[in-house]
Amino acid sequence: MKYPETKEKLNELVINLLHMHMIVRRHHWYMRGSQFLKLHPYLDDLMDELDDQIDGLAERLITIDGSPVATLREVVQLNKIPGEKGSWDFTNTQRLEKIISGYRYLDKLYEEALEASDKEGDYSTNDILTGFHTDLEKRLWMLTAELGQAPDIDA
Repeated sequence: MKYPETKEKLNELVINLLHMHMIVRRHHWYMRGSQFLKLHPYLDDLMDELDDQIDGLAERLITIDGSPVATLREVVQLNKIPGEKGSWDFTNTQRLEKIISGYRYLDKLYEEALEASDKEGDYSTNDILTGFHTDLEKRLWMLTAELGQAPDIDA
């Protein structure tokens, strides 16, 4: 079997990207207050980007004879990003902080997947991961900048 660690890391990403999409969706629905008109469509953009990553990684997993996680039960059982019930009680700053936290975890997962695909010689997957990882780092920069912070990508 080729690329066993890469397949495992791709599935970890699919699982956590699916959960992150649900987290962003929840904040999108429960958002109110200052910056709503700006942030609400911005979260639509985040969800579109997450959808592209989920689909791209799941399709790559199938291409290399893997099987992507495809049930809500598996996502709930296997994801590592903390989630919580929807609530009106968070400020928009707190919402962005929660999204940033999830994106930081995804950043770590992308780095692990890049290492695995490089080690196993799956350079096509590595190329796909590099593009998505670059997009995610840019989003981290934008989200943290909105809060007046540095992205701390190298932390």
